[in-house]
Amino acid sequence: MWIALAIVTAVVLLPPALSPTIRRLWAFFLYAMKYIFIWLGDVTRLRWIWAVGGNEVYHRYTRPELLRLFCEDLGPTFIKFGQIVASSSGMFPKRYVVEFQKCLDRVRPFPFDVVETILHQELGDRAGRLSKLSEVPLASASIAQVHTAVLDGDTNVVVKVQRPGIASRIDADMKIMRVVAAIVARFVKDADLANPVAIVDDFSETLREELDFRKEGKNLDRFNEIMAGLGHHDVRAPRPYAELSTPRALVMERFYGTRVDDAERIRARGIDAEAQLVKGLRSWFQSVLFHGFFHGDVHAGNLMLLDDDTIGFLDFGIVGRFDGKKKSMVTDYIVAFAGGDYRGLAKVITDMGGVAPGLDMDKFAADLEQAYSPILKLKFSDINYAELLPQIQKVASKHRMRMPKEFVLITKQMLYFDRYAKLLAPNLNIFTDPRLVMSLMSDVARARALQAEEAAATAAAN
Repeated sequence: MWIALAIVTAVVLLPPALSPTIRRLWAFFLYAMKYIFIWLGDVTRLRWIWAVGGNEVYHRYTRPELLRLFCEDLGPTFIKFGQIVASSSGMFPKRYVVEFQKCLDRVRPFPFDVVETILHQELGDRAGRLSKLSEVPLASASIAQVHTAVLDGDTNVVVKVQRPGIASRIDADMKIMRVVAAIVARFVKDADLANPVAIVDDFSETLREELDFRKEGKNLDRFNEIMAGLGHHDVRAPRPYAELSTPRALVMERFYGTRVDDAERIRARGIDAEAQLVKGLRSWFQSVLFHGFFHGDVHAGNLMLLDDDTIGFLDFGIVGRFDGKKKSMVTDYIVAFAGGDYRGLAKVITDMGGVAPGLDMDKFAADLEQAYSPILKLKFSDINYAELLPQIQKVASKHRMRMPKEFVLITKQMLYFDRYAKLLAPNLNIFTDPRLVMSLMSDVARARALQAEEAAATAAAN
């Protein structure tokens, strides 16, 4: 009996004492069992009996709630998954999308005394420049949480503080997810087209970059520089304070305004939401076309209509970057798509190496037209992504098409903007709206001219 007890104790206690990856596997198993038991308790009504017997209020958890709580318990990597679900209406059932929107900026916060400890570790004596630091976070997300404060006694700022122990946890999670991705790619039909291992590797690289807040500070400065250069003085990011930026802490200008998905408040303010959305989209497109730089995570928690009638982009932990060749391909891709040139679209995808050799271009272009044309023909409010996305997947399977990761990132942002258009401007279609189409064609012409100049200069230098 004692030997058996010792073995059971070892099985329970040893895994957490081993490598971070094994600890995370163990945590995954324990949390999974926790929520399975909660679900079974609801199904069998045992939780209801327990609540009534204890004179407590009974709450039956829905499956979306259980999955969201499971992701929150497992931490940043899985919360990021929840954010993708929250901002991908049409790709996931509506009840899951609605529930996971709580992951955008209402993630379970860590204690305030830990916040203070991290700030003193990161800033040292400079932490004394911050006063009135709020104990309750303004927002709490997967990588960090944000608190309000006053800088040097007279400037309202926000302070972004990284979650403790997050780096080792993410490393362990990525190892687990990579193994799962490899299994999915091997055994799930057509899953290799999505290239799940590459997606996990890219996700891992992106998360690691997010862990150094000094890089985010530079991204904020770069975005503001680009917007000023393009003449968009009413589109901006918070100004960071470089002297108060470290890998785990970032002090920034505080923005005041309304989240872009708060349609009721936006209408109450009398804002021309459609015009603001067009402005934000054009500035985002121009940043891609002219600079190969763009905000890569424009979920609703990261886009605001500010009180001074400007547009605010927040959280530049994830950005997209293209070199000269990819910028040219992006330009061709956007022109072909917006113009309904499916032969041209097929050629761009082929040039990027997204399909197998020996492709029948005519059939490929015809299938792309059948899959994508609803986006150009219908108002955003009339597009049924529940039908559209499976059709696109069918084309991918038929032609063994694999979209490059850079364009997956762009497509993700377009899904975000689609959601805002449905909320704020249901009659708008960004690919047919004259304000956007005319400016887009003008921007493309300028971008191509600049790309030709850059190519000529590079050739002359070589």
